[in-house]
Amino acid sequence: MARNTVTRDLTQGSPMKLVLGFSLPLLGGFLFQQLYSFVDTAIVGKYLGYDALAAVGSTGSLNFLINGFCMGICSGFAIPIAQACGAKDETELRRFVMHAVYLCAIISVALGLLTGSLTPFFLRLMNTPEELLQQAVSYIRPVFFAIPTTVLYNMTAGVMRSLGDSRTPMLAIVIAALLNIVLDLLFILVFHMGVAGAAIATVISQLVSGLWCLLVIRRKFTVLQMSAEDKRIRAPFVRRLLNMGIPFGLQYSITAIGSVTVTVAVNGLGTVAVAAVTAAGKLSMLFCIVFDALAAAMATFAGQNVGARKLDRINQGLAAASIVGCIYCVIAFFVIYLFGGSMVSMFVDAEDPAIISEVLAKAHQFLIVNSALYIPLLFVNIVRFSIQGIGYTKVAMVAGVMEMIGRAGVAMILVPIFGFSAACWANPAAWLLADAFLFPCYFSAIKRLRIRMYPAGTSAAAD
Repeated sequence: MARNTVTRDLTQGSPMKLVLGFSLPLLGGFLFQQLYSFVDTAIVGKYLGYDALAAVGSTGSLNFLINGFCMGICSGFAIPIAQACGAKDETELRRFVMHAVYLCAIISVALGLLTGSLTPFFLRLMNTPEELLQQAVSYIRPVFFAIPTTVLYNMTAGVMRSLGDSRTPMLAIVIAALLNIVLDLLFILVFHMGVAGAAIATVISQLVSGLWCLLVIRRKFTVLQMSAEDKRIRAPFVRRLLNMGIPFGLQYSITAIGSVTVTVAVNGLGTVAVAAVTAAGKLSMLFCIVFDALAAAMATFAGQNVGARKLDRINQGLAAASIVGCIYCVIAFFVIYLFGGSMVSMFVDAEDPAIISEVLAKAHQFLIVNSALYIPLLFVNIVRFSIQGIGYTKVAMVAGVMEMIGRAGVAMILVPIFGFSAACWANPAAWLLADAFLFPCYFSAIKRLRIRMYPAGTSAAAD
């Protein structure tokens, strides 16, 4: 392409170097993105107490259910963009981007108004303890009303990653994360706004990151300068994007439903259990960003290479991501096993030392069990996103159903019998069930694509 379309072409060169090179900026971006919730949790736990920490934690699954759907849609919309990029089709590229903008605007505004209005109802439905309800509503309601700001960042970042630029989204998140820290301290310690201050700080930071990405797109990617013809609404583009985005979003939400059932079960075990899972979950999310980075890299890598009709490179890229990820999983387990207890203490503060000790012990137990099975989680991420990157989003969505079954089964059957120890196994059960489905699906999808692209008697030299 003559104009500035692709920052990094993933259809040529060493898959290992490309996956690593593309993942590292993503890793930095996800790291600072996690600082949003990481800093919120640390400041809330330290300065507002473990009741406030539990209240924020009790909203986690619901937040994942709603915002996960939005992020999933944005990731799904990015797939046809990456495929058009790999196929070097500028016209189709621009029109997919334009239609994604239309759909994101409509979906995010409607969902923000609906969920923000019904926040108390959703939290009561999740069996949120009454003593936590008011603070939980104060925290999550502003986040829901501001869903358009979340979508703005995720869609603009998705477009740039599809075009090979994983650095600019990282820089936007770095700026936003630093701003979030300042605003958290300002709103909570100076203005005494409580948990609502933490939420508003996150919303403002997300808005800044999204506007930054939008500004860079307008200045950097001249290929995305839209003509009147590009802006005209076309039903085939709407259908293609929805066929990719909705299953992707539902996959996140279906997975989150399983997390909601675990939250409901843990809520029934008391405030100490909720605080322990909240603190452990935040630290675990920090360790898991490597899986998110590798997964996002594989989605773009697979998307560009299927557009270029280079299926063998997708297998090579997945193998590279597997090697890197497995090495990291072993290191992460030993770090958590040795230092997880002291690391999680940064999230917890209470006047009663006995309560602190109990929360830390339960949180460390949760972390050890989960980190021991990080390798299955790695494959859930990289295999599923590879499947979605090549266009089989509906098939990959079923993996979310498997995760939901695993978590819900543990939450509804085992937690009432064995208590907190059973809750620690909800995530690993979900990952193992999802992997049992994903691996056969991946190889089947590659086989189908090969047959479709290279019917009998034609050459597969493009691979």
